Amino acid sequence: MAIIVVASASSGRPADTCGRSPAEAAEAFAAVYDRLAPESLAARAYRLPTPALAGYSTLFDRAADGIRQAGAFGEPEQWRFDWTLPYSRDEWLDQLPTQGDHSRLPPARLAELLAGVGAAVDALGGAFTMEYTAVVVTAALSGYT
Repeated sequence: MAIIVVASASSGRPADTCGRSPAEAAEAFAAVYDRLAPESLAARAYRLPTPALAGYSTLFDRAADGIRQAGAFGEPEQWRFDWTLPYSRDEWLDQLPTQGDHSRLPPARLAELLAGVGAAVDALGGAFTMEYTAVVVTAALSGYT
């Protein structure tokens, strides 16, 4: 079976955090971003009323339509993979500068943001769990099974 991956996306939101609700964790992070980087992608993501993944559904539909129009593939499938990953304060802060548009922040502002997010994680008990989802749109090349 030949498989081609044509679209994928991942979204993360805080999950159960040491007895606190996911909404409390998202709210704590949103407050830091609203104060220090209100125009950032993260600020917008933490304020979304629905998970960010919902916004990708149009892209997945367009990818599936493109596969169908190509005529060389079977019917597209959408695969979804959910998982959680616990983070300590230091683990979260180590990877945070690599996300989204954090690399575009001036060094002093990034340092302030990391300190603020670190304090928010401390207030959540020093750790939290993030929920992730990845979605793949795929189809087998026609004539292969």
